[in-house]
Amino acid sequence: RSMTTKLFCFGNPLLDVSADVDQAFLDKYGVKLNNAIMAEEKHMPVFEDLATNHKPLYIAGGATQNSARVAQWQVNEPGAVTYTGAIGKDKFGETLKSAAAADGLTTLYNEVDGVPTGTCAVLVNSNERSLIANLAASEKYTIAWTQSEPVQKAISAAGMFYMAGFVLTHSADTVMHIAKHSHDNNKTMIMNTSAPFLFEVPPFFAAFKEAWEYLDIVVGNESEAAAIGKAFGFTETDVKGIAIAAAKLPKKNAAKPRMVVITQGADCTIVATPDGATEYAVNKVEKLVDTNGAGDAFCGGFFAGLMQGKSVGDSVNCGHYTASVVIQRSGCQFADAAR
Repeated sequence: RSMTTKLFCFGNPLLDVSADVDQAFLDKYGVKLNNAIMAEEKHMPVFEDLATNHKPLYIAGGATQNSARVAQWQVNEPGAVTYTGAIGKDKFGETLKSAAAADGLTTLYNEVDGVPTGTCAVLVNSNERSLIANLAASEKYTIAWTQSEPVQKAISAAGMFYMAGFVLTHSADTVMHIAKHSHDNNKTMIMNTSAPFLFEVPPFFAAFKEAWEYLDIVVGNESEAAAIGKAFGFTETDVKGIAIAAAKLPKKNAAKPRMVVITQGADCTIVATPDGATEYAVNKVEKLVDTNGAGDAFCGGFFAGLMQGKSVGDSVNCGHYTASVVIQRSGCQFADAAR
């Protein structure tokens, strides 16, 4: 029997619509690089604009699904990772299904009628990326699906849980359902801080704060760390100080100290606990194509290490490797690389 701990993931399954754009394009839609936002009315034309003028690539995306696919690729055991989220009954939904299947990921999609599968505009400029998500079907996910027999079975079988913070905008009920199950059964609950707006918009921050007490591991990047520091009112302003302070926040299961992992692109990754922080250097890559999916891929590799019982340091190095593979390709693609 495999000693691998199973991972259950919940996220917004989105099809990435990725293209290289100039600064004028970013300005036209009022977006910043190294940021992720939810599409408002003014952003909707971006998808048509890309399709008509920029020959975009259509790539399976969604932050959590990316991480789930990478973790499954690394662990390479059938059924190691299961993913749920809502998609529409359309061509884009089929594309997401086949991408997941090709990577051996087990999916339990909540398929919703009359709403298109969600998309994410990935605007690449000088190797950095800006994300605009049109959630569509993904925000129609329901707690009833979480409570359905196949999903409950997958939750019971898993020892680790992961979701990007993004799902808090529509499914805090499912996040808390999983968080409480994880706590009651002494499992490992992991969330990603995902984007600064989750800490800047009061109802989203309130939902994150409620979940935070159940989180055993938190993963994020340097721009999210700054938003965390501001939102929680930390006196620390350096990334390491913020990470340690975030690890020290109240926790339901105090016997398991919280770990906060902050990636900083090419700079070192910081792993903090309430006792302090360790820095892990990142190896430079030969050719950078785009950073889309880099953080997601880091998470997938990092979780794969933990699932297989590796040390934190070895797991971080696995995450650095998987991120290095993905940033040398468009979007979150890796199938042609060595494990």
